[in-house]
Amino acid sequence: MDSFITLDYGSGGKKTSALISDMIVPLLTNDALAELGDGAVIDGAERLVYSTDSFVVSPYFFPGGDIGKLSVCGTVNDISMAGGEPKYLSLAFIIEEGFSTEHLQRIIDSIRVTAERAGVQVVTGDTKVVERGRGDGIYINTSGIGFLRTPGLSPRMIREGDAVIVSGTVGDHGTAVMLARNENLVQAELKSDCAPLHESALALGTKLGTRLRVMRDPTRGGLATTLNEFIEDGRLGIEIFENDIPVSATVNMVSEILGLDPYYSACEGRLIAVVDPKMAEEAVKILRGFDEGRDAAVIGVVTAEHPGKLVIRTPMGGGRIAAKLSGAQLPRIC
Repeated sequence: MDSFITLDYGSGGKKTSALISDMIVPLLTNDALAELGDGAVIDGAERLVYSTDSFVVSPYFFPGGDIGKLSVCGTVNDISMAGGEPKYLSLAFIIEEGFSTEHLQRIIDSIRVTAERAGVQVVTGDTKVVERGRGDGIYINTSGIGFLRTPGLSPRMIREGDAVIVSGTVGDHGTAVMLARNENLVQAELKSDCAPLHESALALGTKLGTRLRVMRDPTRGGLATTLNEFIEDGRLGIEIFENDIPVSATVNMVSEILGLDPYYSACEGRLIAVVDPKMAEEAVKILRGFDEGRDAAVIGVVTAEHPGKLVIRTPMGGGRIAAKLSGAQLPRIC
């Protein structure tokens, strides 16, 4: 750990992992937290799935969404990826002095609309206001509780030969936010993929059962970092095939101009699933039955050939290792 926290500790890559594994987990360790999933399965009257997340996106309005929509989708999706059916949310605002009440109303309305779509209720919350210059406009924290519907999802369940599936085009959210920050840099029409995934995740779990090994929504660090997380224990590796990975033409163009890699750009309405290869076709069919899954595709396979490594196979038959994102992606500067 460095002496000071830098922006790289929020990138979702190696430094984020170090912060979690070296500082947070040793102090707060328990069986549920030790899984380090997007949601924790805990015991109750029913088995519960619990998750929490904080949202600091800038700008807080972007094409296809805003920080309010994002705060609901982020927690709903984390519960869904852990096999839960999301039901209840807490909502906490940290608002900077001078923040527009019109903007706040717009954000709250977005939360209401998205919560209704996701079938969740905001049942508790908190609001704090900080001095001007200390809050970057608005921050939101949401925590969520759901009921476990698909037990046993874990990277430990992955087997050699399993199929790797993504539910749609990757990199849309991260690229859309980057464009919103730099409106004069690149002229392109692109919307964030921000959307709740509760229905498609529940459908997969209901149909596939134990043949669904693990699910995750590739937020910070994107597709490549999330797949690296699946194989961190070093038992197995993953190969993905560049020709099969859905990336929109706009994301490809913007990534090329800005020097970004779409495989490391965040998604907020996509899921990755690792499934029994015999169920891969059925899983894709299920996902394509939902708007956010219409571009679902099998993109890779679990292999024993290079344990602990993610390899991207190129159209020419070569391969390159895609390591976990070590810091925040930056545009090319030379």
